[in-house]
Amino acid sequence: MYAIVEMAGQQFKVAKDQKVYVHRLQTEEGKKVTFDNVLLLADGSNITIGAPAIDGAAVEAKVVKHFKGDKVIVFKKKRRKGYRKKNGHRQSLTEIVVESIVAKGAKKSEKKEEPKKKEVKATKVETKGKDATVDVSVASKPKAEKAAAPAKSTSKKSSSKKGDDLKKIEGVGPKAAEALVAAGIDSFAKLAKADPEKIKELLSEASSRLAHLEPGTWPEQAQLAADGKWDELEKLQDDLDGGIKK
Repeated sequence: MYAIVEMAGQQFKVAKDQKVYVHRLQTEEGKKVTFDNVLLLADGSNITIGAPAIDGAAVEAKVVKHFKGDKVIVFKKKRRKGYRKKNGHRQSLTEIVVESIVAKGAKKSEKKEEPKKKEVKATKVETKGKDATVDVSVASKPKAEKAAAPAKSTSKKSSSKKGDDLKKIEGVGPKAAEALVAAGIDSFAKLAKADPEKIKELLSEASSRLAHLEPGTWPEQAQLAADGKWDELEKLQDDLDGGIKK
């Protein structure tokens, strides 16, 4: 007999006395835990499929230990941009042992009750000159919604346009782009008019790690980008290595 059950946001095919490694559970070690979201049960040739879960079915397990999995290395690199980033991650896991699979009679875990909606009050409005009344339903809106409405309008007004992405220029990395923006060169048009020698002085003053960059072709590339000539820019960059002609 086996079952397909959802555990900690993942689906597993489990059987009795089977060890399973799931995302970290809040249950303490040595205690039992019940998973009632059973999607499928198979007992020999009898197969029961839930819609989406099977009523009364559950998988009972025991928490063995909590631990961290093997380290996973995440390495990112952007070609010809001088960008490299390396991170490591160890997932928090829980080892459990399936003790039994219950087909019927299991109690579902209690869910938190949703807050009740406010009742709608009815008011009567009399019209002058006619013996008639009109029922108007009035629902009071939460104060939070009223306060949030003006906040949206102010956020749109405060948003400003960003400059061009200078990292599209061959040889300009993230740090170099920050230094250029800090000096007021935040667009392709401004970079196209800048003197390469002044750019080199600016980079050297910003950081000693940027002093080795050669911005001789940056204005030429920026001019093509400002004019929207991306095909010509791509051809030019194919002949460059770190912004320097080969």
